[in-house]
Amino acid sequence: MSAAPDGVSGALPPQLTFRAVALAIVLAMVLAAANTYLGLFAGMTIASAIPAAVVSMAVLGALGGAGILENNIVQTGASAGSSIASGVIFTIPALVILGYWQDFQYAWVLAIAGLGGILGVLFSVPLRRALIVEQKLAFPEGQAAAEVLKAGENPAQGIRILGVAALGGALAKLAAGSGLRLIPDTAASAGFFGKYLAYFGTNLSPALLGVGYIVGLNIGIVVLAGAMISWNIAIPFYVANVLPGNAELMQATAGLTAEDIANTVWSKQIRYLGVGAMLVGGIWALVSLRHSLLSGIRSGLAAARASAAGAVVVHTEEDLPMKWVLVGIVLFTLPLLALYQVIVGTLAVSLPMTIIMIVAGFLFCSVSAYMAGLVGSSNNPVSGITIATILFSAVMLLLMMGPDSEIGPVAAVMIGAVVCCAACIAGDNLQDLKCGYIVGATPWRQQVMLAIGAVSSALVMAPVLNLLADAYGIGIATEAKPNPLAAPQATLMAAVSKGMFGGELPWDMIAIGALIGIAIITLDEILKARGASFRTPVLAVAVGIYLPLELMTPIFLGGLLHHLVDRHLKRRGADAAALERHHRKGLLFAAGMITGEALMGIAIAIPIVSSGSAEVLALPEALRFGEWLGLLVVAGLALLLWRSASGRDPDDVRGGSTTR
Repeated sequence: MSAAPDGVSGALPPQLTFRAVALAIVLAMVLAAANTYLGLFAGMTIASAIPAAVVSMAVLGALGGAGILENNIVQTGASAGSSIASGVIFTIPALVILGYWQDFQYAWVLAIAGLGGILGVLFSVPLRRALIVEQKLAFPEGQAAAEVLKAGENPAQGIRILGVAALGGALAKLAAGSGLRLIPDTAASAGFFGKYLAYFGTNLSPALLGVGYIVGLNIGIVVLAGAMISWNIAIPFYVANVLPGNAELMQATAGLTAEDIANTVWSKQIRYLGVGAMLVGGIWALVSLRHSLLSGIRSGLAAARASAAGAVVVHTEEDLPMKWVLVGIVLFTLPLLALYQVIVGTLAVSLPMTIIMIVAGFLFCSVSAYMAGLVGSSNNPVSGITIATILFSAVMLLLMMGPDSEIGPVAAVMIGAVVCCAACIAGDNLQDLKCGYIVGATPWRQQVMLAIGAVSSALVMAPVLNLLADAYGIGIATEAKPNPLAAPQATLMAAVSKGMFGGELPWDMIAIGALIGIAIITLDEILKARGASFRTPVLAVAVGIYLPLELMTPIFLGGLLHHLVDRHLKRRGADAAALERHHRKGLLFAAGMITGEALMGIAIAIPIVSSGSAEVLALPEALRFGEWLGLLVVAGLALLLWRSASGRDPDDVRGGSTTR
């Protein structure tokens, strides 16, 4: 069997070194914490391989003797942070929202996230050869990280960009509503035009602007369109025509301002349109991927059989031995069987739960890996996969435990949590292995490093979740914490699992949302048939419907900024290589703003929790400024992002670009 295209010849350079493992563990923990805050806040996480690669090149370069394969190991382990954070925050907060936990139990969170992550690595081992070597899927983040490592672009410049952006994001968060309160968190306006309620607002968050720059204009447009469906169509219609007939909600909104009425109606009714759209989107993800899923599984099993034959292979084709993969799956599944037994108390239910988890885990790890190859990890519909898992699990548990079971919703979420962590890691694993395939790394070393990164990330999840819950609240608004972190996916998982076991949900709104989801899917299929570059992924629209409008506005503006940078560079005559270099700088600046704001959000939570007061850092009222200052702060950071991405670069000339 031949080596990878850029395989390393001669003596094999160091890869899985102590310093690489140590740096990867630190970065994985930091990125897990940052993505936990971001995901609970905005319902999205970001792939972190490129920032991790830049940090690795700078740190290991300063220590001396660093090679491309050692840096690749660092970005492999560090990237597990965002994946584990996604798997946890999409599901585990549902256990608190359901009232099963009062706080996040350390041992349980560690077991679910750590074991789920390890199983994700093991499930995805047989998929590497099928999806990367044979089908040659793109895996865009993996390719981008490989290009950064190969180019060895000035890591000092990359660190400077990350540092400036992180400082800006951190200071903006410190100045905002949960910190010094120099500026508010949002700028919003609402009022009545006749009987119709009009509302518009934007969050003053550099992190959301950065998210928008990373995901691009297409996603920015569709998430904002989803929010406008809720806030600019559904809420005005509901307030004008339905609210007068709802005595309970009419009483709850009596005497409120227009802005508070909009938020109350959205919270009690309209957001469930997003639930219906997400449910349809999760089912559609399975239906639309059925052929790819079967193909991926067949190729994976064929690769496993070939590996078991024991043929001598070059180091660039050495996966973890299949017999140890199978042994590992059994060993790491047994503790989960014990956990499920503790929950339900009967082997007749815990054993089927475990079987469902294994089967769904392998199936959906295959789906996640395939989708990561097609559209990248950032656009991977893992939340839809998890919804489908919880729906299927709930139906099976309903048959075994009955509709009145109080533990049924919890059991369904527990299955979904493990599958979600495994699926997130599987997609990430294949991205990293694609990067390794390009630069000539040894697959089994990357697989081991990703498992270490997954467990390291799992170690910090419960403390970070508890800190954020104590400081801000998660999912459920209370008198003490009226503006909690939204945790949209986890709130949805809780609603779906509870609704299946007789819970009260506004099923009329969910049904209308499902119809909206079908309409969005139909539109997307029409665009696909026409070969349009613009698409309407249903899960992105559904997230927009489900979240406040002010969260989606800066994401759209960040995507618009990305588009404007692209147009500006093309007008200057930049070629493809120059465009990639400039957007990489923009990506680093965006990632820095996200990381800085998220880490400051966690840091601010410490004095809030310690003092028991959300006002502990707040300045006197006389020193607080209005929305105008917040808008100026975000505009200033947007300008710095523009200059970072579009500014003159000496590499444009050296790289052969015609930029002038």
